[in-house]
Amino acid sequence: MSSEVQSTGRKRAAGAGKGRAIFSLTIHPGAALEDYVLRTPVLPVSFSPRSAISSSPPHVGSRAKDNQASAPESLPPPEANAEAIHFLNSLRKEELQMLFFSETLAMVSNTGEPQGELTIDVQRGSHKDVSGNMLHCPLVHAYSKGFMDKTLCGNSLLGYLSWNLEIKEQQSQEFLKLHILPMERKMSLLKQEDQLAMTRSIKEGEEVKTEVTFFPWHSVAGFISESANLLLLRVMAWRRMVPSNARFLALDMEGKLCYSTYQALGSQTIQMDHQQVEVFIVEQTVHSEEGIPMSCQFYLLPDGHLAKRVQVGSPGCCMITKMPIIREEDEIEPRPVFEKKPLMWEEDMELYSRFLDRKEELRLSHTRYLQQHPEAKALISDFLLFLLLRQPADVVTFAAEHFGPFALSWPPTPGLRSSNRPSPFGLLDPEFV
Repeated sequence: MSSEVQSTGRKRAAGAGKGRAIFSLTIHPGAALEDYVLRTPVLPVSFSPRSAISSSPPHVGSRAKDNQASAPESLPPPEANAEAIHFLNSLRKEELQMLFFSETLAMVSNTGEPQGELTIDVQRGSHKDVSGNMLHCPLVHAYSKGFMDKTLCGNSLLGYLSWNLEIKEQQSQEFLKLHILPMERKMSLLKQEDQLAMTRSIKEGEEVKTEVTFFPWHSVAGFISESANLLLLRVMAWRRMVPSNARFLALDMEGKLCYSTYQALGSQTIQMDHQQVEVFIVEQTVHSEEGIPMSCQFYLLPDGHLAKRVQVGSPGCCMITKMPIIREEDEIEPRPVFEKKPLMWEEDMELYSRFLDRKEELRLSHTRYLQQHPEAKALISDFLLFLLLRQPADVVTFAAEHFGPFALSWPPTPGLRSSNRPSPFGLLDPEFV
């Protein structure tokens, strides 16, 4: 992994506070990233436990500057385990397409006051690969906006994924409109052949810090991006199971690879829109190597709709306000099997009448043809006469010798018979073709 850092702007103002932001996801078929301008404000809640605007600068890689002091020996990079890889490989295109829908949640404080709105939309989109071909793939778009302590904040997310949730391209933005020092963070992920390029920028006031990091593609196997996390949660709700002991990869607040785990907390019945519904609870935890683990709890309906989202240790939550129509998988009925019954056409008056009509039609046709071509009857009579006189043991060869002279390509008969007689089937030999 390599990093480059650039910094521009004025000196950071003192006393800047920290804040958190929320985002929503939307997917539109055929859309391109250029069609989305990441200006939509987002709620003070994020879909990933790691997502939070921080006043600290981006992480500087070991190759950022030649004169930077050498860092202590680092630990080996984290790797997803076999259980996580197996779960991602088990995903099917038909299964993911069942999870393409849009949903909207309300942001409320711990006192029940509304603070904003969150929208998540997953649809089929199109993305151009390295060869320039447009391929269909899952497209996730999320956006939200709201207020935190009377301060406007929000974020947005747009991601293109493969059918096993590998990242193709992702753009995200978070902002916090502080009066003293407005803050904004952007991050883009882009698959480039054998590597994953990550560009992170943090703007505090007029100062902008930008970092570019490259991860070898083999090192991000099992990586779950923020957009993939939203679709992965729907899969777990649909299957009503979480892969046991699975350890995925994610990015922490500093843009470093770390472990991400999921744990099933069982089922719970909650009151929603004047009715009782059962939800499946999944807790996601991002284990940063430098900070404390960040956890989020997702309350999911059977078809993958998000009923409630709670960031552990954070006031407020996201809740659905209207009960959606639960989607169910269509049951394909087996094709009916019909027993084959014998056709007794002789007993069917209509079929038997058709048979007699066709029989008479053919008889008249054959008689008419023989009347128009008397030579055919003469040839057959001549052949039968010689056949009965000679009575050969091999009727087929005798017929071939009898009718052979009528062929245009038949070789001339020599004046004297030879013991090496030509084959009566000489027309089939290459020399006679």
